[in-house]
Amino acid sequence: MRAGSQPAHSRSIRRPTRPHDNPETSLATKRDLAQDCRVKNERLSEQFAELSTPLVADAALRLKIPLRLAPSGIAPLIPATRLAGRALPARHYGSVDVFLEAMQTAQPGDVLVIDNGSRADEGCIGDLTALEARASGLAGIIVWGTHRDTPELRQIAFPIWSYGSCPSGPQRLDPREESALRSARFGEVEVTVDDVIFADDDGCVFVAAASVEDLLTTARAIWQRERQQADAIKAGETLKSQLHFAEYLERRAADPAYTFRQHLRKMDGAIEE
Repeated sequence: MRAGSQPAHSRSIRRPTRPHDNPETSLATKRDLAQDCRVKNERLSEQFAELSTPLVADAALRLKIPLRLAPSGIAPLIPATRLAGRALPARHYGSVDVFLEAMQTAQPGDVLVIDNGSRADEGCIGDLTALEARASGLAGIIVWGTHRDTPELRQIAFPIWSYGSCPSGPQRLDPREESALRSARFGEVEVTVDDVIFADDDGCVFVAAASVEDLLTTARAIWQRERQQADAIKAGETLKSQLHFAEYLERRAADPAYTFRQHLRKMDGAIEE
């Protein structure tokens, strides 16, 4: 060992500093992420404000984008409520802890998507979960199952979609799966954090986030076209006249394979898409 040197085990080792090693940097990154998600979720909500789930479904059909729907029967606790935001999935096993854990990583405007296996024998969320979701900055809750505490939930007025109510809370405590916070099942549909939810009185639609911009642009174009058609009907011009229905019948008579949908696409009609 050279004079004045230290034993190898006593030397201090300097690691390169990484951004996440600095608590202040990490906190700033989290703040930036939260702000980015807030802006994106707010934009989704604004874009969906004049649209509807049927329009989103029609746009998906026109663009040939895979469409996933919540099983029929889901409804908002408070009619005329609408919702749009990034999915925050959670699978319920009998304890509220999975919801609280999901909320730990929630970003402003996210939508808690709860997989309770369509159970109708227990209300898996109530007033406390709704209040905590609102306090955590969530935009709403969608449940493949039922809720309870209906009067309190209506008073809280937090956006919730479910398949009805059940007075009993969970009596079980099932083993938790590794995928508890990675995905949620909704019938045959699987929902992940890469999805966006649109919900209103007609139901809930799940769409891959990567397709949302094109989808909403097309949905708005369909909405504008339908409004024009509706105004024309009110002004006395029938839909049959607007869609040149007599011409369609003539074309179909000559070509039985010619469909009404082909006719609509040719003239940019929006009634079926």
